[in-house]
Amino acid sequence: IGEFAALCARCGACVRVCPTQGLQPSLFEAGVQNLLTPRLVPRLGYCGFGCNACGQVCPTAAIPPLTLDEKQRTVIGLASIDAGRCLPWAYDVPCIVCEEMCPTSPKAIWLENVETVRRDGTTVVLQRPYVNPDLCTGCGLCENRCPVGQRAAIRVSAVGETRDPRNRMLQQRST
Repeated sequence: IGEFAALCARCGACVRVCPTQGLQPSLFEAGVQNLLTPRLVPRLGYCGFGCNACGQVCPTAAIPPLTLDEKQRTVIGLASIDAGRCLPWAYDVPCIVCEEMCPTSPKAIWLENVETVRRDGTTVVLQRPYVNPDLCTGCGLCENRCPVGQRAAIRVSAVGETRDPRNRMLQQRST
């Protein structure tokens, strides 16, 4: 959180303007010094691909006032699939929700057709999802819409997000 936390005034303007309610104030997840710092909680809401409102209202530019085009290329995280919870991976049940929901073009989530034999001996053709880290912006829409209960089978983490100084070369995705 470093640089972002230093700039953030914890005013809540970004949280109030978020149309999906994906931005939520932190409690003690990042320590008491970061209390009320906004964070994306994809199970509650995602970062809308056609929205840049949070950056427009941020009084300190902790969330930069990016144009919509810039925002759509800015990496805020990376999705990863938990094969132990994913319906086509773990349970041989068809599901392509994460790929269908992915807003990037080309899609950051791609499917591979796999023929597998279920425990009962029947054969089924499944489409197993994979994440292309070069295309994923970490918007969280896939996690938000994942039909697996409680903890989603696809989750977004801060890997590659632009606020991490180690990722300066990843600041904006080339088109």
